[in-house]
Amino acid sequence: MFGGGGGGLDSRKMQQMMKQMGIDIDELDAEEVIIKTSEETLVFDNPDVQRMDAQGQETYNVVGSPRTEEGDVSTTEDDESDDGIPQEDIETVADRAGVSEAEAEEALEATGGMPLDAIERLSE
Repeated sequence: MFGGGGGGLDSRKMQQMMKQMGIDIDELDAEEVIIKTSEETLVFDNPDVQRMDAQGQETYNVVGSPRTEEGDVSTTEDDESDDGIPQEDIETVADRAGVSEAEAEEALEATGGMPLDAIERLSE
């Protein structure tokens, strides 16, 4: 198939071929990767992660054994405001900006749910 006889390509030849095709692979020193779906959250602790850049399109390869967290996936009304802003964000903004939770929630709504932007907005 590829290369001469002897059972395939060695790592160096494979890297040469990928480079010629415009594909670049980097190893990332990832500590944790989290994948959230509507049904579960998969957490990979200390995974092997490679980033492949092929003609401007980045693809990530994650290798490891995930643990599943089901409790963090669905949120209840107590965990989010009516606009989908996490209660934790509201409390953080209120505490950091020294304002009421209602003011913090309003600032978060105005900034698209971005806590840092909301704090800056309230500090002006």
